[in-house]
Amino acid sequence: MTLADAKTGDDRPRKPRADSLRNREQLLEAAKAAFTAIGADAPLEEIARRAGLGIGTLYRHFPTRDALLAAVYRREVEQLAGSAQTLLAERPAGEALRAWLHLLVDYMATKRVIAPALQASPGEGQAAYASSGPAITGAMNRLSRAAIDSGDVRGDIGPDDLYRMLMGLSYGYDRPDWEGSARRLIDILMAGLKPQA
Repeated sequence: MTLADAKTGDDRPRKPRADSLRNREQLLEAAKAAFTAIGADAPLEEIARRAGLGIGTLYRHFPTRDALLAAVYRREVEQLAGSAQTLLAERPAGEALRAWLHLLVDYMATKRVIAPALQASPGEGQAAYASSGPAITGAMNRLSRAAIDSGDVRGDIGPDDLYRMLMGLSYGYDRPDWEGSARRLIDILMAGLKPQA
């Protein structure tokens, strides 16, 4: 609490400073890159170096590796879920769905590295992993419903059908050749979802 807060009796938490928010984003971006390239056990010093910041700054934002892993994962989930609305505002619904499916592949490539560490981490890691499903499913349902309603996707397909197809798409996502195959399957999936002539 600052002296000014004490005088006014205002004990509301202060907003983070702009440079603090910028540092946090740099650390999350560097951590994602390091975890993807090196693995979930990437040295924290390497992450700080990639972010152009000191290790003390990293620890001020993320006191443990588990906290950093959970934050990277939450950020990925938030970005994926939030992208649905943006894509629908910028593109026809069918194109938005296709673009989002490619973002889903990007997310899963990161998840492949981080998820095992999160699941093994009691507390924050497991909570972050467990809470991701509803946000992603909600975004997918919004996109698929918009694509169906617009006529870009067959009317006899529902969000549950699409979810089942994506379960097949995600099979083997921990294998190195999965990403290229998944992107090809998205094209096949979208062609099959087009309304019958």
